[in-house]
Amino acid sequence: MSTQELYAPIAADMAAVDGVIRQRLHSDVVLIRQVAEYIIAAGGKRLRPALLLFVANALGYRGSHHHELAAVVEFIHTATLLHDDVVDESALRRGNSTANAMFGNAAAVLVGDFLYSRAFQMMVGVDDMRVMRVLADATNVIAEGEVLQLLNVRNVDVTVDDYLRVIRYKTAMLFEAAARLGAILGGLDEAGQDSLASFGRHIGTAFQLVDDVLDYSGDEAHTGKHVGDDLAEGKPTLPLIHVMRHGSQEHADAVRHAITEGGRDSYPAVMAAIRATDALERTRQAAVEEVALAKAGLLALPPSHFKDSLLQLSDFAVARDH
Repeated sequence: MSTQELYAPIAADMAAVDGVIRQRLHSDVVLIRQVAEYIIAAGGKRLRPALLLFVANALGYRGSHHHELAAVVEFIHTATLLHDDVVDESALRRGNSTANAMFGNAAAVLVGDFLYSRAFQMMVGVDDMRVMRVLADATNVIAEGEVLQLLNVRNVDVTVDDYLRVIRYKTAMLFEAAARLGAILGGLDEAGQDSLASFGRHIGTAFQLVDDVLDYSGDEAHTGKHVGDDLAEGKPTLPLIHVMRHGSQEHADAVRHAITEGGRDSYPAVMAAIRATDALERTRQAAVEEVALAKAGLLALPPSHFKDSLLQLSDFAVARDH
């Protein structure tokens, strides 16, 4: 299924979130509007806002705070992308030139800062200390994850646990926050909020693991990024860690060399090592296991077509090719 089909039950809510995003992007500074609108218009799966909306709807929430908070989550995510692309020196995202490639590094970083600060203005408007605590903690953990990832670059001694910690901090944390916010708006108690947060954490982890797979198997036309970007940046993702831990000496050495030296020249040798060790299948299987854990967290929700959509979204996270 496409995301458009998956989001059909919340189509009106997603349209309302788009309206909030466009309204809140306004700034008297022209460059801020240009860069922010360029990034938002580039699209994306909007998974994090969708999680929040599905959970809130599944719990019968009636109000408008879910639209505002879904936009906040998307702003925080977009800000991290702007900063990520500068750090990684990326030139392509979602099939388009990155903001830093279009407008320069300084503009990308500063507009990312604008989106962060605008997100905090919006969350204060909701006037709920629980919401503010969740989002403040999440943005702090995400920043820690970014630094942990930076420390892992060119490091061939990264363990599976080390890498999963980076994923949970850098990527899964915002999924977790989105699901917890939906539970807070829906009136769930602390235990129920924890269950939905667990769902978000595991679905976010699965999502990143599949991204790791697609970096070595995806079609650039579908993924919207250059295949082999992680390798060029010297990032030891799970497929590479698997080869170094379980591959032959020759294959492990090829991967270690590629990580320490970087560049795409090593890509053919690394792909041969990945195929020889079934590293992509092992990584996708790890994602499947994360999804199983995620689904267990949905037991806190009553039966509804919104809950069914979250189950479908879980399956999409591992079945996707982009």
